[in-house]
Amino acid sequence: MKEDRKSARFSVRGITPRSDAFEQVLLLNASFEPLNVINWKRAVKLVFLEKVEVLQESDRIVHAVSDSLKVPAVIRLFRYVGFRRRDIKFSRQNIYFRDKFRCQYCGEKLRPKELTCDHVIPRSRGGKTTWTNIVTCCIPCNRKKGGRTPREAGLRMMRKPSRPSWLLGFHMRFRSHQPPASWREYLFLSGRPT
Repeated sequence: MKEDRKSARFSVRGITPRSDAFEQVLLLNASFEPLNVINWKRAVKLVFLEKVEVLQESDRIVHAVSDSLKVPAVIRLFRYVGFRRRDIKFSRQNIYFRDKFRCQYCGEKLRPKELTCDHVIPRSRGGKTTWTNIVTCCIPCNRKKGGRTPREAGLRMMRKPSRPSWLLGFHMRFRSHQPPASWREYLFLSGRPT
C-alpha cells in the first residue's frame, strides 16, 4: 500500500517505472568521477533539492501534479564527496572481465563457459594466484601451455596482467550489458570499445 502511494506521485510517459533502463541514472562527483548508479526517483529528488546539475537527460518524461521533467541520465553533485576507492574482489569472473573475455594468448573472444584461468608462471614453479600472474585463457591454449611459461610453450601474451583500477571496478557493474550511450564519455569510454 505504501509503495502504491509513492509511485502514484509520478506518471511516466512511454515506459513503466520498473524498467531497468529507465531506473538507471549515473551519479558523478563534483570532479566528474563516477560515484554510483542510482534510480530515477532518487535522481529527481536530488535535482529538486538543488544538490546536482543535470548533464544528460533521457527521452523519458516524469509528470507530477503541477510540473513535468525530463528524467536525468547523468547528474553531477555540486559539492565534492570524499569516497574510499575499494579494492576489486579477486575472482574468476573479474579476471574474465579485466581481460574482456579474450584469451590472452590467441586473442579469441569467448563465452565464460569456454574460458579458463591460467597461471602465467605455473604454480609448480612458484607462481602465485594473484592479479599479476593470472590471465584469461581458452582451453586449447591452456592445454598447449601446460605447466610451462608462455615463452617455453611458444605463446605470446596480448598484454601483461595487472591489478584492475577502481574505475574498472566501477565498469564491472555493467558486465552483462553495455552502459547507456549517454554515460560513455563520463565513464571514460568514448572512442574505446567496452
